[in-house]
Amino acid sequence: MTLSTLKWSLERKWVTAAFCLALLLMVLVNFFSYQNATQLIASQVQVKQTNEILTALTSISETLTDIETRRWRYFLLGEQTELDSYDQAVQRLTIKLEQLRQPLADTPTQEQRLNTLESLIQQRRNLFEQSTELYRKPRSLLASDHPLVIQTNQNQTQIRQIITELQTSEEQILQNQIEKFQTNSQARMAIENLGTILAFVWLLGIYVLLYRQMFQRQQLEQAQQKLAQEKELSELKLQFFSMVSHEFRTPLSVITGSSQLLKEKLRNLVEPDKLKNLLQIQASAKLMTQLLHDILTLARADAGKLECQPELLEMQFFCLNLIEDIQLFSEQPRTIKFEKYGTSTYAYLDEKLLYSILSNLLSNALKYSSPTSPVYLTLICEPDTVTFQVKDEGIGIPTEEQALIFEPFRRGRNARSIMGSGLGMAVVKRCLDLHQGELSVDSEVGVGTTFTVKLTQPQKKGLFNQSAR
Repeated sequence: MTLSTLKWSLERKWVTAAFCLALLLMVLVNFFSYQNATQLIASQVQVKQTNEILTALTSISETLTDIETRRWRYFLLGEQTELDSYDQAVQRLTIKLEQLRQPLADTPTQEQRLNTLESLIQQRRNLFEQSTELYRKPRSLLASDHPLVIQTNQNQTQIRQIITELQTSEEQILQNQIEKFQTNSQARMAIENLGTILAFVWLLGIYVLLYRQMFQRQQLEQAQQKLAQEKELSELKLQFFSMVSHEFRTPLSVITGSSQLLKEKLRNLVEPDKLKNLLQIQASAKLMTQLLHDILTLARADAGKLECQPELLEMQFFCLNLIEDIQLFSEQPRTIKFEKYGTSTYAYLDEKLLYSILSNLLSNALKYSSPTSPVYLTLICEPDTVTFQVKDEGIGIPTEEQALIFEPFRRGRNARSIMGSGLGMAVVKRCLDLHQGELSVDSEVGVGTTFTVKLTQPQKKGLFNQSAR
């Protein structure tokens, strides 16, 4: 699994987790909202029941007052209709007390008070019957200090006290219910609001994450499309430069060979100064050939067609052959001093890439130094690292331009008067990158330049060296 695939997979998991969490928050919000609604309905039922109890108690008080009024009117007026109305009021009172019993059944204290109220009302009925019996006797028997009258007054006071206690208790219950409902309602509303805000934030986060994924995917698709276009362009460039190199290589070889033959035939017939034009032809042909080779190498590297295929090389033999080739194609004899150090003889390297690296470095060293000054090639072959040093005593490279010389067609300002394409160091950099090597530059203007190339060897190189021996 690639890094980009793993990244997309992690982001999908985050989106799924965030979406599930948002759904969970919405479910919790709906749950609390349902509980709040259920509690509201239950509270409304309780409030309604309490109000009905208070209304029933008020009705009982009114009925008791009506009974008392009927009793006194009967005593004062002596009408039988008042006694009948009294009996009817007592029956209504009994029904109301029975209706009140069920709502108060879940409150033991109130139920006990209701039982006490029923007992007092029954006692009052008994007192009324006794009073009625006394009514038919002389009125002196119903004096205010009569025990029956005193007992009746006490009974009336107790009834009013019980009814007051019932009403006060129900009002307190109603107040507690309202306060509890308000507290629960506020808490649930706070939870609902918080849950709604969190769900909104999570959904917004999911939207942002999805939008970011979409934006990144669009960028990735654009990058892939651009990469495909660049790859296609690199393929076209490679095809074009391959065709140009192939078409130009034959005539350049003919020019080089023909000029060499003319030089050999005319060497004894013409003075050396008059052979200068032939030497210029050979130099220009070689320069054109090298230029085509460098351009083709860069095009192959850009198209990804340039590969590193290491093989076992005898390093001293390789370096001596390279020096011989460089000297052979030089316009005039040049001195290249070679030294070898290290404990290894063989190295595991790509011969073509290494040849491009060292030939460009040596060619530049010869080109940008005096014809009389030597160029030094040093090989340090160790089991783990192969190091090459190319040193000259030439014009040097300005410090501020040393990092730019590896770009195509970039040359130092002090080298513009010398013929060159500016592609050699770019080729060196591309070949060295394929070999995963390191390159360092130590240069001083007017003193010279030293290029150091380090190539790491595989861990099992010792086996190859041993087998080669």
